[in-house]
Amino acid sequence: MRRALLLALAVLALPAHALDLKPFSATYTADWKQVPVSGTAKRSLEKLDDGNWRLDFEASMLVASLNERSTFSLEGETFLPQSYRLKRSGLGKGKAIKHNFDWEAKQVVGEDRGDPVKLPLNRGLLDKSTYQVALQHAVAAGEKSMSYQVVDGDEIETYDFRVLGEERVSTKAGQVDAIKVERVRDPTQSKRQTILWFATDWDYLLVRLHQVEKDGKEYQIMLEDGIVAGKAVKGE
Repeated sequence: MRRALLLALAVLALPAHALDLKPFSATYTADWKQVPVSGTAKRSLEKLDDGNWRLDFEASMLVASLNERSTFSLEGETFLPQSYRLKRSGLGKGKAIKHNFDWEAKQVVGEDRGDPVKLPLNRGLLDKSTYQVALQHAVAAGEKSMSYQVVDGDEIETYDFRVLGEERVSTKAGQVDAIKVERVRDPTQSKRQTILWFATDWDYLLVRLHQVEKDGKEYQIMLEDGIVAGKAVKGE
């Protein structure tokens, strides 16, 4: 009995298993239902010389563009955001957001559309880009329901997700098996809809995203090609 207890305590004392993040890059077609011209989107994850990770996303077309970048570090299985930047133009009013995560002062400081942002920072809090990587790996781990605290503009909001099941997605790289995930929102509070598809055979790379905004505008990105851990994505 005593030996079993000591073994259990030894297991609890082991350091948390570090996530095995794999760098990737992917290009997508980007479509707005209200605009007849398709655009392009790029998404990439790379490890920096200082040990941090950087996630980039950019989408552009004739009438609009969006650039998003976040840097984060890993401590075991915990994501620690370091910075977040977003710039959007076209399709309505422009938007610029800057967030810096000061873990020593336990504060998030920055700007949202020119207004100052100052929020409390605790472990588990994510930015609007890093949570996508956390979601990707939660899906890979077989989780069916996920919830994240995310800095959204000048507020901290809860993002809830649920797995809807498996689905095959037809892309320009071929047909890939994917896990379909839905952002859970209260329909009485928001008409926005977000569905994501993660490829099971390619480290759960995002291969499709479909979003309906509260004003009814629809947006979608679909994988054209990708590279995960140095291997080109190829479907059937």
